[in-house]
Amino acid sequence: MVLDGEATSHRRFCDLPQLLRSGDLLVLNETRVIRARLIGAREPSGSRVELLLLHPSGSPWYDAQARDWIALAKPARRLRVGDRIAFGSLGHASVRAQLDEGMRELRFEIDLPFEEFLTHAGRMPIPRYIHNDSTQAQERYQTVFARNPGSVAAPTASLHFTPALLESIERRGIKIARISLDIGLGTFRPVTAETIDAHAMHAEAYTIERSAAAAIEGARNSNRRIVAAGTTVVRALEGNFEAHGAVRAGRHVTGLFVTPGFRFKLVDALITNFHLPRSTLLMLVAAFTGRERILHAYAEAIAHRYRFYSFGDAMLIFGKSA
Repeated sequence: MVLDGEATSHRRFCDLPQLLRSGDLLVLNETRVIRARLIGAREPSGSRVELLLLHPSGSPWYDAQARDWIALAKPARRLRVGDRIAFGSLGHASVRAQLDEGMRELRFEIDLPFEEFLTHAGRMPIPRYIHNDSTQAQERYQTVFARNPGSVAAPTASLHFTPALLESIERRGIKIARISLDIGLGTFRPVTAETIDAHAMHAEAYTIERSAAAAIEGARNSNRRIVAAGTTVVRALEGNFEAHGAVRAGRHVTGLFVTPGFRFKLVDALITNFHLPRSTLLMLVAAFTGRERILHAYAEAIAHRYRFYSFGDAMLIFGKSA
């Protein structure tokens, strides 16, 4: 689906090169999803414990050398300080601290490198509503340009890209810049508070290399359109500009919560999937295109039997000034 002002059209994702124009800058999120879902047995009872690794303890940055991690635990109420979770012959984790929102600080005691441990013990954190944990689904839950490990969810708008499509985009004279934002609680945690202001937005780490910062600043200063592939790219770019007044290269953290009324400084067009109700992602999209406009678009998508959520269809939204 393409939203351009008040006009709505229905196209295929492979039409994207024709929908953009030469000189546009497409910004991709190169983050790679880690095998962050672990199933272990609480000792000595043997009861099942599920963990979703979020980030190393004391740091938002992925670190394959880290052994202390923050994780969402299920069921959390049964995991207390000192409890141990066994992962068969691969080792175990001990609970070091009980945190809010079902989170626990864990220390892993394993004899093999951490990434090797995740290869054997971990699963890709495919969302529950998909009801498909097959090998094929596991393989699909990664973009073709994923490079930098650290995410616990995929930048789903980018799952539509193929190498051939990226080549076609570049042949059209559309430039590509690549950043990396590690997706965590800030992106996928639903809004449960009664008001938007009461929602606690978790921060996420991101990196913008010098070449990408120069490309983005160049597009902004020459009034060329910046097209964000996914809400995570929007959050990184707009969060960076909010903090620095320009695009600054380096490693950063953003807690930006984009809601209706937000004034976008960089992003002129957005590629995004259709999101869950009460999600920060849907609020960001509503901020970009207008609440009533997005509600109408979602109703039309339902009428046309679009697929929603992570493995669903996409929309391309042009901002008011694009």
